[in-house]
Amino acid sequence: MVLHFLPERPAHAGGQPARGFGAGAVTPPGARAGFVVGKAVGNSVVRHRVTRRLRAAVREELDRLPATADLVVRARPEAATANSANLRSDLRRGLDRLLDQRAGR
Repeated sequence: MVLHFLPERPAHAGGQPARGFGAGAVTPPGARAGFVVGKAVGNSVVRHRVTRRLRAAVREELDRLPATADLVVRARPEAATANSANLRSDLRRGLDRLLDQRAGR
């Protein structure tokens, strides 16, 4: 898996927070995560299974990120055959690396 990390969301025009689809909807505070699971990973069933497993793994680790952070997790083809424990371990190691770099270690 590949992790793309943005520690702070950029300000939008006018300095206003991003708005959702509904009128007056504002992006909730806290770190956000997104997932990219392309066709190289497998068919639709496999891609959705990988996405569900990644979502569960990220949910456990999201509190480690700053409240203004955005994280994008891109699954590689190997994720199709990985079990949840392996995905969790890979995610944890990747976040350790990212957060250690940011801390200047």
